[in-house]
Amino acid sequence: MESIQIFGTPLIMWLLAVSAVIILGVSKAGIKGISIILVTIMVFVYGGKNSTGILMPLLISADILAITYYRKYVQWKYLIKLLPAMVVGVFIGTFIGKDLPEVLFKQSMIAIILFSVAILLYWEKNPPKEVPDNWFFSSFLGLAAGITTMIGNLAGPFANIYFLSMRMPKNAFIGTAAWLFFIINLIKLPLHAFVWGTVNAESIKQTVSLIPAMFVGFILGASLVTRIKDDSYRKMIIIITGIGALILLIRQ
Repeated sequence: MESIQIFGTPLIMWLLAVSAVIILGVSKAGIKGISIILVTIMVFVYGGKNSTGILMPLLISADILAITYYRKYVQWKYLIKLLPAMVVGVFIGTFIGKDLPEVLFKQSMIAIILFSVAILLYWEKNPPKEVPDNWFFSSFLGLAAGITTMIGNLAGPFANIYFLSMRMPKNAFIGTAAWLFFIINLIKLPLHAFVWGTVNAESIKQTVSLIPAMFVGFILGASLVTRIKDDSYRKMIIIITGIGALILLIRQ
């Protein structure tokens, strides 16, 4: 089995990538909070920086499905508050990550994952009674989301914190987040292609081989989104995410 390869990737590793992209589809369909798991797997299979380039077209494809499926629910006033600082964060992240060595890049992603888990744990145990709906709060989270989305496609926890703080209804949460990341990922694509060089002919081959898994994941996620219990699922994701980060740390 190890001798079989899919576009130069050993079959076992490619199957791991397929599982990650199924999770991507599930996440984009509305089961939020699991994106760190797919990033962890993709880093394991393809490496830190290379995995970000392979994921970019997949993310945009999934975003298109999400904005189409949840097109009626977007709340532009929240998106507009978060977007400007997030765009600035993307360019800061581009500068920070451009010349980082692979080992340091991966360590940065691990640090982001662990920090994200810590934030989720804190908010799980200490839900705020009232979060200020002001530009400072949205700018801080937007900047953090922009930097982390460029360095490792890890903006989810920061964006989720903002949208949850605004007490948005479920479908509005999903629809607004879908448009936010669609716009951001379109901005990121040329930066990956022309600044980092992580979107290239080789990465596109890997992406094409994984696209069907993304569709499968999105269909599965759309069917699950109304059935899953938020509390138990969120706790499970936090635990699995932390384990994934520790595995990456051990592999250094």
